Parts: sequence; C-alpha cells; structure tokens
Amino acid sequence: MTDRADLPHYVNRAPFDPLAVTELTPEQERYYTASQWKLMWWRFRRHRIAVVSGAFLLLMYLSIAGSEIIAPYELHHRHTDFLYAPPQRIHLFHDGAFVGPFVYPFNKTLDMAKMRWNYTPDTSRPQPLRFFCVGDHGGATYRFWGLVEGRFHLICPPDGGQVFLFGTDRLGRDMFSRIVYGARISLTIGLIGIALSFFMGLVIGGIAGYYGGLVDSIVQRIIEIIRSFPELPLWMALSAALPVTWSPMLVYLGITVILALLDWPGLARAVRSKFLALREEDFCTAAQLMGAGPGRVIFRHLMPSFMSHLIASATLSIPSMILAETALSFLGLGLRPPITSWGVLLNEAQNINVVAIYPWLMLPVVPVILVVLAFQFLGDGLRDAADPYK
Repeated sequence: MTDRADLPHYVNRAPFDPLAVTELTPEQERYYTASQWKLMWWRFRRHRIAVVSGAFLLLMYLSIAGSEIIAPYELHHRHTDFLYAPPQRIHLFHDGAFVGPFVYPFNKTLDMAKMRWNYTPDTSRPQPLRFFCVGDHGGATYRFWGLVEGRFHLICPPDGGQVFLFGTDRLGRDMFSRIVYGARISLTIGLIGIALSFFMGLVIGGIAGYYGGLVDSIVQRIIEIIRSFPELPLWMALSAALPVTWSPMLVYLGITVILALLDWPGLARAVRSKFLALREEDFCTAAQLMGAGPGRVIFRHLMPSFMSHLIASATLSIPSMILAETALSFLGLGLRPPITSWGVLLNEAQNINVVAIYPWLMLPVVPVILVVLAFQFLGDGLRDAADPYK
C-alpha cells in the first residue's frame, strides 16, 4: 500500500485570519444586501409560466376598466336579423391580395325543414374592419361605467356590415361583446370576495393562534362545523335565500358575501398554525416585554413574517370563487340578468340540443378555464418564490 505521507497535500498552509474581510463581487453584494421582497421577485422571475400567467391576468384585469371600448357593441344591443349567427372568421388576403383584417358578410336563408336560419359567407364582398374608431352603427353608443356617454371603440364593424367574432345568441346579441362585459363581474367578484375572506381569516385565525386555549378551541369548532357542510348545496341554499326583490347590485354583493363567508375557514387555519409557531419566537417575546399590545404584536411583528405565504394562498383562492360564482349562475341561483357574467352567459347553454346546434354558446367557458389556470400557475410561482429554502 502507498504511504499516506507520500500523497500530495492540497491544503492551503497560509495563516488564517478570521478578521480578514473578503472582498465581495458586485453581484454578491447586490444579493446579500437585497430585501426579502426583492429576493422573492428574483425567484419569481425564474418561473416563466408564472410570469406569463401574471402578465395575462394583468391584461385581463386592465381590460375590465375599458370593457365598453373593447367591445364592438353595447351589452344589450340586439341584431334581430342575425339570430344564432355563427362566428365570423377574420381574413387577411382576398383573391391573393393583402387586404388587411376583414370579414365576409353573411347570406341568410331559412331552412323550413329544420326551422333554423342558415348563414353562408359571401366571399365576393370583403368588408375591412375598422380600428380605433368612433362607432356610427347601431349599438355603438354606450355609457362608460354607467356614467359618461361615449362612442369610441377599439374595433368597429365594417361600413354597412357586421362583425360577430364569437357569433350571436338567441336574441341576436354579440357573444364577444357580452363576454368582454361579463369579465367585469366575474373577475371583480373574486377580488372583492377574497378581500372579505382575507380580512376574516386574518383576524379570526390570528386571534385563535395568538391567544390559544379556550379561544382557539371555540374558533376551531366553528371552523369544523362550517367545513362539515357540503359546499355546493350550502352555496345553493344561501343563494336561494336571497330576496327576489333585491336589485342586481344587492344580489351581486350578496353572492360575494356568501362566497367570502364560506372561504375564510381555510385561510384562518393556516394563519392560526403560523401564529402558534411564531408566538414563542424571541422577537415576539421581546415585543411583549417592551409593552407592545396584542394588536401591534400581531400586525407589526407576526403577520409580516409570513405575508408572502398569505399572498400565495390568496392567489390560489381567487379562482375557486370565480368557479363558485360561475357554477351558481349556471344553475340559475347566482347572478341573474340584467347582470352579465360568464356564469350567466353559460346559463343559456344548459340545453344540450341548443349546444349541439349552436356550439359557440359554450365559448364563455374558455375565459373561465384560462383565468383559473393562470391563477393556479401564478399561485405556484408565488409559493415557490416565497419559500425561503428554495
């Protein structure tokens, strides 16, 4: 065997000075001096799907501020000559020549055997679309947020023609315009609902976790009772209990409060478990010894230490509220016309025979799926970014 003394020695024999300051590179100094939120942002940017989902959701929520401008028609405008019209395709070339975005008008015939209108595109007459225009057609005038009258649109139908990107419904209303308007209700009901649920979960869960003992036991029993009920039947029962004489705005607020009342127990349990673990930490004890009250300890010391986890949890809870509103409105127990949401639009597609003949009536389910998936990916990215061990 080879003597170990003959092996080369690679240990640095220079004297070690523990007080010597090692010079950091600019990148290392930038990393070590970064705040917790900046570190979360850097980790979040590495999650490409979450970044794309966040950008998509940002565009969706920005779009609800100008739904009247994006939609080519007013919400309730009816095209009585185009009942159940199919979606029109947007073309760029006509007879080999570039024309720009245009549609072909419909030729309409009545099928007496099947008692339905048949629409065929007239490929001899391209009709160019207009963009950033002042609408001068029927249904162009609107009241912006119900306050100011306007006529400016992002996209306008051709002169003397129509544009139905997603077809029309049984009353001849443009489905694309109604989906754009419905996003305002479906998306905001999730934000308002999660704000109420977030507040209740933080307060109730924080009190239970901070005080413990009898208070914690009472809160936990209440949570267990609420979670023991099946969610969908409970939603339906509470929604059906809303007075039929309520205005659409009161019904909207009532549905939002119902969703918030049934969503807070999950967040409250997460907050309670975090408080039970953190209330014994040294920084919490030091704050109490210095005379800080329970409110200051909870909101200034305990809650900021896991706020990133709460943000990720809230992000994952919003799509459940959107789906709940869609399900209730689809069953006819949630929002009702004249309020327009994605669930209300899907309510008109309950008849399978109608869906088989006019499948474009199911198009409101597409934004629901995309928004829910985007929230799931965004929540996963935020949860990974908030994890201190990643």
